[in-house]
Amino acid sequence: MMTRFQSLLVPALAVLLFFAPAIAGGSGAIYSAFVLMAIFAVMAYGLDLIVSDLGEVSLAHTVFFAVGSYTTALLSTRLGAGGWTTLVASLAVALIFAAILGLITLRLREFVFSLVTYAIAVVAATVAQNWSFLGGSDGLRGIPPLDLSFFGITLKAGNDREIWPFAFALLCVVLYLVERFRRSRLGSAAIMSHLNPRLAIMSGVDPQAVRLKVFLFSAPLTAAAGWLYAYQRAYVSADILDSYFLILMLTAVVLIGRRVLLGPLLATILILSQEKFLSLGGYADKIVLGSVLVATLAFFPGGLIGLLDRVRSALRAGASRAHEPTPRDRTV
Repeated sequence: MMTRFQSLLVPALAVLLFFAPAIAGGSGAIYSAFVLMAIFAVMAYGLDLIVSDLGEVSLAHTVFFAVGSYTTALLSTRLGAGGWTTLVASLAVALIFAAILGLITLRLREFVFSLVTYAIAVVAATVAQNWSFLGGSDGLRGIPPLDLSFFGITLKAGNDREIWPFAFALLCVVLYLVERFRRSRLGSAAIMSHLNPRLAIMSGVDPQAVRLKVFLFSAPLTAAAGWLYAYQRAYVSADILDSYFLILMLTAVVLIGRRVLLGPLLATILILSQEKFLSLGGYADKIVLGSVLVATLAFFPGGLIGLLDRVRSALRAGASRAHEPTPRDRTV
């Protein structure tokens, strides 16, 4: 249960984040950066559930991101579908893909699971690059502006400033769903299946069924990010299956710390702030991103939260040693 302070702090932080682009200057570049921060954070939360709660490393979550984007592009450009239709279709197609991939891969564990999911991502990238139905190397262009109007209420967005409220709303919904998941019986079963599969089985929990359910829950989250990304860019191409997005997701999951609700969001803000406002160039930024992931996994496996805990422990140990009586004090 949240304390009174926390119950007031959360809405205050949400309001601050919503108005942050305007406070930061309100330029088109600022709004674009914030929209991408929200989209990529949502993308990362889908993978966060697999890595942090199931203890698995799925390298195929870029496929769900692409599913959301391509479904949106195909329906909006070829059938003239609106935003609600493309959203529902993106989530549905992502569920179908997740069910197929889950049944195939979730019987595998550890590095074998990761290798198979990576192979799936490579196949998906090759198909997207060469299949004319998906636009091939040219991609699908001409995606219309986002239109979520309903019951006579006009809700349209044609630029980043107008898309930002929708990106913010999507982020808030995903944060709520992730928080509720981790308080649910499925979330508890996922952690038990990860940390102690034998105890889970003895408690009547089927680890494979739990893993499949979590997989099915996580895929639509990442697909929803792909849905909005298609509208933000107004075109979709095979580059959304590039390894950059996979590394970005993995870094966002581990940089701050696992199972930290705001971890992927804060990490995404740090990563994109460097790329958008302190850029060293396209290739250099990718090297920085990869280096951060390697350094985090190699030296700070608990993330920045774990590093802070270690620093606090060291400071407490130093303070306690400083207050210990010396041998001379004991003899006096």
